[in-house]
Parts: sequence; structure tokens; C-alpha cells
Amino acid sequence: MEVRLRDREATRERLLAAARALFAEHGYERVTVRMIAAAADANIALVGRYFGSKAGLFGEVLAGEPTVRQVLEGDLEGLARRLGEYTAQRMRAEPDSPILRTLERSAGDPEIQALLSERLRTAVVNPLVARLEGDDAMARARMATAVFLGVGSVRRLLGPSDPTPEDVDRLTGLFEACLRGRG
Repeated sequence: MEVRLRDREATRERLLAAARALFAEHGYERVTVRMIAAAADANIALVGRYFGSKAGLFGEVLAGEPTVRQVLEGDLEGLARRLGEYTAQRMRAEPDSPILRTLERSAGDPEIQALLSERLRTAVVNPLVARLEGDDAMARARMATAVFLGVGSVRRLLGPSDPTPEDVDRLTGLFEACLRGRG
């Protein structure tokens, strides 16, 4: 029998890894704290101690996931095209990230609605607003975000499809219209 030394950080990481895998497989609402603790080979009370709650643990898992930030960086003139290309790729297949799959399954869960809203604001909307000028920057960023998220919804409902170069051009045009300021 292997004896594992008590290591707060290692236990915390095991809980995060177990939660990430279980949330991806079953969705937020179907995963219990007991399931996470068992998969991590940890005491159930440690979820509360380290994360506060299942929702707090989900927030930590979410915070560790990649964002579209790399798409938002770079020259402003090429932003609409980068968004169009990135969004077109989302048409093709299920998200690579297990947590994005979880988000698609669990977005309506009231327990994590505030976490998801905050993540969307901090990972997509606010960085986009920071790149735009004008009084209506927030409205334009929200519209571009709606286009971006809408592709995921359509893929989820109708299935994946391979984007064409024309699809990328159309999406780029939509993002150009969304991001363009008044005047």
C-alpha cells in the first residue's frame, strides 16, 4: 500500500483534475461533491475547505481554462478576421476543452449562472470593450460575443459542419459590423 504524504497543493490539484473530468463527462448538475472527492481520493470536506462549495470548485476549474484572449490580442484592424476564423473553427467540431463542453451542457444551471456570466465578462466581453473606442463599445462587444456564442449553440443543436472560406468571410463581415463604431 502506497502512503501518500499530506500535501495541500497536490490534493487541491487532484480535486481540480477530478472535477474537470467529471464536469466534462456529466455536466455540472449531475456531478456531486462526493463523486469529485472519491475520484480525487480525497476527503469530501476538503472540497469545502479549499473551494468553499461545488460552485466555488467549478469557478476555479473555469478560471484555469483557456480563453479567446489570444484572438483578441494583436492589431485592431485584423480583429474581425481573427474572430471570424476562430468562430468558424467552432463550427467544425465539439470544443477541445472539457470545460467548454461542460459549459454547453450546464449553462442554464442557476447555481453557476453568476459564475458563467462573470467568466464571459472577464474572458471575452471586457477584453473586447478594452480594444474598442466610443460610447457604444459595450454594446458592440456584446453583439460580437452573441455572434461568437451563437455559433456554438447552432453547432450543438444542428451538429458540426466544416466551414468554408466563404463562411469565414461572412463571419468576418458580421464581426466588422459588430465592432464598427458610429460615424
